[in-house]
Amino acid sequence: MSDLPRKAVTRTVKLAALPLGFAGRATWGLGKRIGGKSAEIVARELQQRTAEQLFKTLGELKGGAMKFGQALSVFESALPEEVAGPYRAALTKLQEAAPPLPASTVHQVLAERLGADWRELFEEFEDKPAAAASIGQVHRAVWHDGRQVAVKVQYPGAGEALLSDLKQLARFAGLLGPLIPGMEIKPLIKELRDRVAEELDYELEAEAQRTHADAFDGDPDVVVPDVVHQGDQVLVTEWMEGTPLSEVIADGTQEERDRAGQLLARFLFSGPARTGLLHADPHPGNFRLISGPEGRMRLGVLDFGTVDRLPGGWPKPIGRSLRMTLDGDAEGVYGHLCAEGFVKGSVELDPDAVLDYLKPIIEPAEAEEFTFTRPWLRGQAARIADPRSPAHQLGRQINLPPSYLLIHRVTLSTIGVLCQLGATVRLREELDSWLPGFASAE
Repeated sequence: MSDLPRKAVTRTVKLAALPLGFAGRATWGLGKRIGGKSAEIVARELQQRTAEQLFKTLGELKGGAMKFGQALSVFESALPEEVAGPYRAALTKLQEAAPPLPASTVHQVLAERLGADWRELFEEFEDKPAAAASIGQVHRAVWHDGRQVAVKVQYPGAGEALLSDLKQLARFAGLLGPLIPGMEIKPLIKELRDRVAEELDYELEAEAQRTHADAFDGDPDVVVPDVVHQGDQVLVTEWMEGTPLSEVIADGTQEERDRAGQLLARFLFSGPARTGLLHADPHPGNFRLISGPEGRMRLGVLDFGTVDRLPGGWPKPIGRSLRMTLDGDAEGVYGHLCAEGFVKGSVELDPDAVLDYLKPIIEPAEAEEFTFTRPWLRGQAARIADPRSPAHQLGRQINLPPSYLLIHRVTLSTIGVLCQLGATVRLREELDSWLPGFASAE
C-alpha cells in the first residue's frame, strides 16, 4: 500500500533526469546561437523550457519535490514576465493540487490509523479528495456529530519520499538558482530537510492549529478552523469554505486583492505576538478569502505543519534595524547588525553602503501604503542577483544567523505572494502595531 516508497527508483530517476535535461537544453541553446539567434533570446527560451520541465516534474512526484516546488512558486513574481507567464498555471497547480492517491489506499490508511470501524466516525466521507498536496491529501466529510470537516490523510511513506527527494535536489541546487534570481537554493533545501520530522508530525501540527484557533477565535479579520480529531497520520479539522488565494491572484477584483494582502500582512506580523508561533508555509494554497458578516472579507488560514517558535513574538532586533534604516541612521544600523551577528567580526563594511543596500528593500515600510507589484520585485531581485552590482557584492558579505533563517524565508515568501496579488497594503500600520522595536528604536 505504500505508494510513494514503491516508486522510489522512479522518483530518483525522474529527479536525476532534470540536470541532464538542463545540460541538453544548454547544448540546444548553443546551437541556436551558432544559428544566429541572440544570446538574450536564447537564454530566455532556455530558462522557459527548463522551468516548464522542472515544475511539471515536481508536481507529479509530490513529496519533497512538490514541497520544494511550492516554496519556489511564491517567487515567480521575481522572474521576467515573458518567462513566468507561460508556466504560471503550472505554479498555481503546485500550490493547490497534485495527482491523488487511489481511494483504496486512503481507506487502508484510515483503517490502520482510526480503526477498522473508522466509517462510524463519519456520517459521510467523500472518496474523491478536495485537495492533494506534497505530503498528504484532504477529503471532505461529515463528522459523526454533524460538523462539516476536512480529513487530512498523510501519504504512506511520505517521510522517505521527502528526504529522498530533497537529497536528490540538493545535488544539483546550483543549476536551479538561475530560475529564481536572488534566491539561495541550497539553504532553502537544507531548511526543508531540517523540518521534515516536524512536517510529518500531525500531533505537533494539531497543537499549533489549536493554538492559532484559540488566539483568533472571534477575530474579525482572520479565521482558523479548529481541530476535531488528531491521530497518527490523520488530522480532522473543521471544514472552511472560501476562495483560494490562487484564484484571487488569477481573477480577483482589486478590492479583493487589497483586502487579502492587508490581512496576509496582518496575520504575518500579528500571529507571533498572539500565539508565540510563526506560520511558516505562506504559499497561496494555504489561504482562503472568506465573505463574512455585512460583506466584510476575512482571511482563512490552513496547514500549520511548519511553524517557527517565537515565544516572545517577533525578535526586537528586526524592528529596531528596520526603524534605524528608515531613519537613515547608517552608523546605528551597522552597529546593530554587527552586534546581532549579521556582520561577522572578520568582515568590515562601509555603514553608508550597508544603508544603501537596505533602503530599497524596506521601501514598502516607508509610505502609509505601498503597492506590491511583480515589476518591483523583479527590480529588487535583479539588483541583488547581478554579480556586477554593488548590492550583490555587499549582500554576499552579510551573514544570516541560523535563528533568522526561517523568519527571513517566510517574510520573503509573503512579499512574493503580495506581489502576485498586486495588493496595495498599509504595511507600516501593521509594523507599528505588531513589530517590537519598530515604533521606537530604543
